[in-house]
Amino acid sequence: MAQEKTPVTAAVRVLRQHKAEYSDHLYAYEEKGGTAVSSRELGVDEHAVIKTLIMEDEQHRPLIVLMHGDREVSTKNLARHLGVKTISPCAPATADRHSGYQVGGTSPFGTRKAMPVYMQASIAALPKIYINGGKRGYLVGLSPQVVIDILKPELVDAAA
Repeated sequence: MAQEKTPVTAAVRVLRQHKAEYSDHLYAYEEKGGTAVSSRELGVDEHAVIKTLIMEDEQHRPLIVLMHGDREVSTKNLARHLGVKTISPCAPATADRHSGYQVGGTSPFGTRKAMPVYMQASIAALPKIYINGGKRGYLVGLSPQVVIDILKPELVDAAA
């Protein structure tokens, strides 16, 4: 089987523009498989695979939440932290419109719309994370510091 070519997505362009150090990780994408599949395919701890979630508040203002693959987001805690009534996941079509990516391939880098980014604080303590590179079946491995330097996320404690 021919080696699949690494995609050049909007996320990859942002990482290159910032001269960020990262590694490419392609895997066999499974519909609704989530981080359990990507961590299994790459042989890494699911805790180090970071989900990029597009959510919105009650005013339908979109935001990005970065969370450990093996944890859920406490939308109540996040809403309380942000001083809004509710936070909820966007419908897939809405998330695709905001991010410019297809759900399952959403990267926090190079989104169509600029959105505030909230990152689970404990992610920053990991030596290396794997985060979507902008295409289903494609993660990039990098230091959490790269995410912090490029995206300037607000660190929050929103894990459920």
